[in-house]
Amino acid sequence: MTTHRPILSTNEFYHIFNRTIANQPIFDNISNLKKIIRIVDYYQYKQKIKLSKFYSLPNRIKNEYREEAHEKLPLVEIFSFAFMPNHYHFLLRQLQDKGIARFISDVQNSFAKNFNLVNDRNGSLFQSGFKSRRIAYEEDFYHISRYIHLNPVTSNIIKFNELLDYPYTSLSMYSNTNLNKFINVEYLLNHFKNLNSYIEFLENQVEYQQKLKRIKDLLLD
Repeated sequence: MTTHRPILSTNEFYHIFNRTIANQPIFDNISNLKKIIRIVDYYQYKQKIKLSKFYSLPNRIKNEYREEAHEKLPLVEIFSFAFMPNHYHFLLRQLQDKGIARFISDVQNSFAKNFNLVNDRNGSLFQSGFKSRRIAYEEDFYHISRYIHLNPVTSNIIKFNELLDYPYTSLSMYSNTNLNKFINVEYLLNHFKNLNSYIEFLENQVEYQQKLKRIKDLLLD
């Protein structure tokens, strides 16, 4: 993966990744998860006002503003995510020029500002320069989605049979449409017979991905 700021091409698919400074855990409780979900939902679109200002608006004005913002093209299209304790993954398609950079910047800055305020903390929260990998082939898209969704299992945070209801990945939004605020589920599922078929696709890779994780950890040691 590249660590500098590459020029990302519009309408191309990317795996986006970043972690916290000093591996500080941040996505390790439901309160912070709810915050980051709201932030991602809001900043998927180019916004004229900060999220904190948006929440201070009267409900009528808030609804009108949101409808106006959603009439425009999103910055990115989101297919998968995983929020791990000290890092995150997104599978995105850039829809506007510099859309991914703007989206990631807005999301990280908004979350960091709130996190610092709540925890009486100063300074950067995320490492500078998110990592990106272009998804050049369609088959890679499905494998990257699997890699992202299996992250909590690979890291031994949960068991595979808990994954479908685990709210820290987008798989829960695939299984419960009432939870889905911003994930495009159709693009991925159109490649499979149904959601169960995709779950089987995930399960077939669990042991292999866990083995790779163990090998990687040994090498890093």
